[in-house]
Formats: sequence, C-alpha cells, structure tokens
Amino acid sequence: MPLVPPNTANTPEAAFTRLLNIMNDLRLNCPWDKKQTLESLRHLTIEETFELSDAILNGDMPEIRKELGDLMLHLVFYARIASETNDFTITEVLNGICDKLINRHPHIYADVEVQDDNDVKRNWEQIKLKEGNKSVLSGVPSSLPALLKASRIQEKARGVGFDWEEKGQVWAKVEEELQEFKNEFNVFDHIEIDHEKAEAEFGDLLFSLINYARFININPENALEKTNIKFIKRFQYLEKKAHENGKKIQDMSLAEMDIFWEEAKKI
Repeated sequence: MPLVPPNTANTPEAAFTRLLNIMNDLRLNCPWDKKQTLESLRHLTIEETFELSDAILNGDMPEIRKELGDLMLHLVFYARIASETNDFTITEVLNGICDKLINRHPHIYADVEVQDDNDVKRNWEQIKLKEGNKSVLSGVPSSLPALLKASRIQEKARGVGFDWEEKGQVWAKVEEELQEFKNEFNVFDHIEIDHEKAEAEFGDLLFSLINYARFININPENALEKTNIKFIKRFQYLEKKAHENGKKIQDMSLAEMDIFWEEAKKI
C-alpha cells in the first residue's frame, strides 16, 4: 500500500508534485481510476466545468477553490492516461501552453507594440493563422452551446477587423431583425406561418442581440444564466407560498400566481 502523501506542500511546485504522485498511486491501485479512459472522463469534466461556472456566478469563493481542484485533477488524469500510451506527458502539456503563450504575446516577449486589448486580440488571431489555422473561426468548438458559439464567433471575427464601427449600427440591425421576425410570425395574422422561415429569422434576431451585448460589454451567457437563476428563485417562492396556503400550483389561476410572483420580486 502506498504511503499517504503528507500535506506539507507550501509552494505551488510542491503541491502540484503531490497531486501528480497521488494521481499515479490512484491509477496503479484504485479499481475505478484504473478503468478510466479519455472518453469516460469527458462527460465528468464537462459536469465539473459547469459546477465551477455555477460557483463563479454565485460568488462562492470556497466552492470556486474546490471546483478548480476538481478540474485540475481531471487535467492531470488526462495527461497520466496519455503518458501510458506514450502520446504525451504532463510536462509536454505544460511546456506546450507556455510556448504558445510566449509566442502569442509578442507585446510582452518581443518588440511588438499594442495600444489596448483589441490590438492584443487582433495579434492573437493573426498569429494563429500563421501557425496553420485555416480559418479564424476554426478555433470555435463545434460542440459549444449555440449562445456561447455565437458569442465566440463574433469575438473571433472582430479580432481580424470584421465588425460594426459603433453600437448604434448594431442596434439598428437588432431592430431590423426584430421586424423581419415579426413579419414572419405576426400574432395578429390568422394565417399559417412558415415555421422554418420564422425559426431562421428568430435565430438572426438572437445573433444580433448577442452582437449588441458584446458592444456594451455584457456577457450574454452570464446575463441569461442570471435571469434563469432569478426565475427559478421566484418560481420556487411561488411554489412554497402555494403549499403554505394549502393549494396546488397547477390549480391556481394566473391572477393568484401573480400575487406571489410580485412578492418574490421584492425579496
């Protein structure tokens, strides 16, 4: 049985070495850890990432620290698995990201001058193309949720200068797309709508709204998630008050529900 690694690490280097040693022990001796593959860990890593996201939105620093540790474990786990097949090691992973950061920050490690963060982003995308990327958009993961993907696509395009000049132009585009959507899906027209065209126009409207959010420095993913959390909190208050009044929420009228909903908004 391996010796328990002592909790005496008081530097980043020592703590990271301790984690690597524990990972090696688990991979060699734990039945569950021995069974894991890159593919079996994938969905768990996604789950851990969302848990970190929740902790960040909640401003829960102890939970953020915990979730960062869970993610760090996963990164070390992937590298350990790859080292067993001689594909790469954790050392190569770390040196790889260090080399990339140095290469993509010539304003820090070379003589390139920048004026602001927009210059940095443009340099970043141009360097990526020089490194062999066929498209500026090739770095956007295809499996990203649509809202996040739209945001990243727009940021990437902006990095090479493909963007609106001012936010007023973007808002005009939002209004244009809203009108086009209304034209396809007008609740006052008693005619059958073309759902495919309406869906396309709704997608254009969302894309333009996400674009406008970027121009006023609002992260659309964070904004929507905060609204989700707010809705959940208010709806659960409604459910609680209904229960306290001996009612089933599905049997309440909208007017009755609205009383508790307005109360929840004041909390």
